[in-house]
Amino acid sequence: MLATAAIATGASAQSADPTDAGKAIFKRANCVGCHKWHGNGGGGYGGDALSLRKTELTREQIIETVGCGRPGTGMPFFTRGAYDAVKCYGMTREDVDGRMPPEANTFLRPKDIEAVADYVIAHIKGKGEPNYGECIAFFGEGSRVCDVYKAEQSTSTNAATSGQSK
Repeated sequence: MLATAAIATGASAQSADPTDAGKAIFKRANCVGCHKWHGNGGGGYGGDALSLRKTELTREQIIETVGCGRPGTGMPFFTRGAYDAVKCYGMTREDVDGRMPPEANTFLRPKDIEAVADYVIAHIKGKGEPNYGECIAFFGEGSRVCDVYKAEQSTSTNAATSGQSK
C-alpha cells in the first residue's frame, strides 16, 4: 500500500511543471500587483509596470532586476541587503542616491528569485496576448477571472469557423 502511494506521488511529481514553484512565488511576492497575472504590466501600486511578455531581458538580467529592483522606478528589490551587503548593478546605496528603489514587502532567497525568472521565461516572456488556457493554468479550472478570455476564445473560434464556411 505504501509502495503504491510512493509510486503515485513520484509519478505526479514528475508530471508537475518544474516552474510551478516560480508561479507560486510570483503570486506570493505580489508580482501580479503590478505586472498582472499575465505579465502584460500596466498600472499598479508601484506605477506602470513594464510588460514581461515583451521584455528582452535575459534570465540573468531578470534575476538581477527582481533581486535589485530598478533604480528610479517603483520596481522594488527583493534581495535582503541589496545596495548594502549586496551590490546591485555594480552600485551601493550611496551610488544610487535619491533613485533608491523601494524595498519589497517580502524578501526572497536567491533560489526563489531564480524560480520566478524561470517561470517568466517559460510562461510569459515572448508570448502573445493572454488567452483562456494561460488564465486557467494560472488560476485553475473554474476561475471566474478567466471568463473574459473564454468569451474571447469562443468569439475568435466562431469567426474562424464562419470564415472557413464561405
